[in-house]
Amino acid sequence: MLYVVIAFLYLSLLFYLLFGGADFGAGIIELFSGRSLKERTRLLTYQAIGPIWEANHMWLIITIVILFVGFPEIYTLASVYLHIPLSLLLIGIIARGTAFIFRHYDAVKDHFQKVYNLIFVYSSFMTPFFLGILAGTAISGRINPEATDFVSAYLSPWLGWFPLSVGVFTVVICGFLAAVYLIGEANNNEDRDLFRQKAFRMNILTVITGGLVFLVGEWEGIPLFTELINHPVGLAALVLATLSLPVTWLLLKKKKVYWPRVLVGFQITMILITLMASQHPDFIVLQNSTISLENAAAGESTIFALGMALLIGSLFILPALFYLIYSFQKQPISVKKPLKQ
Repeated sequence: MLYVVIAFLYLSLLFYLLFGGADFGAGIIELFSGRSLKERTRLLTYQAIGPIWEANHMWLIITIVILFVGFPEIYTLASVYLHIPLSLLLIGIIARGTAFIFRHYDAVKDHFQKVYNLIFVYSSFMTPFFLGILAGTAISGRINPEATDFVSAYLSPWLGWFPLSVGVFTVVICGFLAAVYLIGEANNNEDRDLFRQKAFRMNILTVITGGLVFLVGEWEGIPLFTELINHPVGLAALVLATLSLPVTWLLLKKKKVYWPRVLVGFQITMILITLMASQHPDFIVLQNSTISLENAAAGESTIFALGMALLIGSLFILPALFYLIYSFQKQPISVKKPLKQ
């Protein structure tokens, strides 16, 4: 049952990155759109994510619950030594959700709309950035449980080039996801061409920032590349993700809609498998030790109860969630004017 719980943990992380990441990416795309494009991009992204944006955080909640119940040692370490980036992550989620509601449902349309828009786009950047920082810190070996001062214990672990590079990489991934997904949401060729251009640019940035993560890791003495090439599963996942890139570019150039979405989801899945496999069995790397999910698991009875709850709950929750996504995807999007370059 332990491996059932671990599978749910990793699947929750993957789904949050795929669905929640595309959600955040919509705000990132809006942030980096020109002034003349912001209003049109805003309308399209709202209609695409509006009905289901809040459901995406279900995956994060499941992840937190699994760690809290099933792996209390890991949950404690993260919540103590990474409480600052965790708090900033949660602030970003709350600020983004609040701004999203106010800018569309505020009864009075005044200058505060500009404030809501700014909060939305910058919190859309901030949230995946700190999510990536948390992931980068967890595998960097920078956490020191024996630290005695505030800076060493609570700032130094995540204020490093490697965690920051992973944060930037996560932001770019979210933007890439959103650009590819939004191609299918547009209802005219000019809009689709615009998002294809954005997808190409974000994909190039994904490759650059992904390479930067490895370079910074080597520079800081984090053997990420060495561990990767020594693990056949991680290496195979990285090769598959790399080989799928030219196929994605070709399909985008041929103006396909469905298969680029599938391939970008596949690439993100392979990237996560690469990271997990290269670190296995470790989940958190400390300065002088490591912690694995197997060693940090709660008692057998707790793991069994948690695993059963996840299995039974998924039978009810997952069909309802995917039907929600399916039903709203069937609604037409009333974008009358194409986006302009």
